[in-house]
Amino acid sequence: MTDRRTALAGILAGLLPSHAFAQAGFPQQPITLVVPWAAGGAADFLARVVGERLSVRLGQQVLVSNKPGGGTNIGTQYVASAKPDGYTLLMASSNNCVNATLLPPAKVDFVRDFRPVTNVGFAPNILVVHPSVPARNVQELVALAKAKPGSLTYGSSGSGSAAHLGAEKFKLATGTDIVGVPYKGAAPAVSDLLGGHLSMMFTVIPATLPHVEAGRLRLLAVATPQRLPIFPQAPTLVEAGVRDFESGLWYGLVAPAGIPEPVLTLLHREVAAILKEESVAQRVVAQGVLPIGDTPAAFAQTIRSDIARYGELIQVAKIKPD
Repeated sequence: MTDRRTALAGILAGLLPSHAFAQAGFPQQPITLVVPWAAGGAADFLARVVGERLSVRLGQQVLVSNKPGGGTNIGTQYVASAKPDGYTLLMASSNNCVNATLLPPAKVDFVRDFRPVTNVGFAPNILVVHPSVPARNVQELVALAKAKPGSLTYGSSGSGSAAHLGAEKFKLATGTDIVGVPYKGAAPAVSDLLGGHLSMMFTVIPATLPHVEAGRLRLLAVATPQRLPIFPQAPTLVEAGVRDFESGLWYGLVAPAGIPEPVLTLLHREVAAILKEESVAQRVVAQGVLPIGDTPAAFAQTIRSDIARYGELIQVAKIKPD
């Protein structure tokens, strides 16, 4: 009789929707999703979009908590020290992989202390120049930079940012000398680019899309493996002759190491399903982010690969923290 009841319970559990099963076990209390940046950025936006839908699907509130500072280390350390029960999660980014090499040794080892849940999305960089720059494509930009070393400038939101690493990678790949100018945030850098005080910039799409459409900036290429639907006429940097070039920033969910495997599996399944919802995908893409929702194993491989890749770039380009 016991065996029959166990079997019947298993069958019924399989027939229940995932949120009903979750309510019978995990989660039994609100989940905290930590964003290691201030409110208002892409990571905060993604956390709130995913958290809103996850609350509905799991039947428990997902609370977004912003813990900025320390180059994302404050929020990252907070989650790493949390109980590994699935109730505290981190909206991480490729900045965490950069910090593994760029910043002084931290209390947290991003690979050792976290379990990847899923890569939420990738925010690609695009290469734009001020209209006064006499270059209408990447080849002309490279030729100009080589003809007048040190005459061109690029802006970034500081050492180790996606804009900074993208530009330094471009310089190494093309053998050019372009002067970097760091800013405290992307907004002032874009402002100076619009004013003609900078020559070029690697930037995320939302920051410059209106200016590209209005002709205030010239788009030369996108830093993605394939062309972007939003800019169908813009070539990739690889098409423009820069080999193996990709630049941008991913955002993904991670949990403290030691999270129970069934909870990890549930969280991955639910978030991946959320990212496939048409309404969610449209909101995410509108912010210049390409939704992903891959497996924990695939995301773990991305993290390991990026730590190695960024570490090599930081060493070769002799990049130092601000």
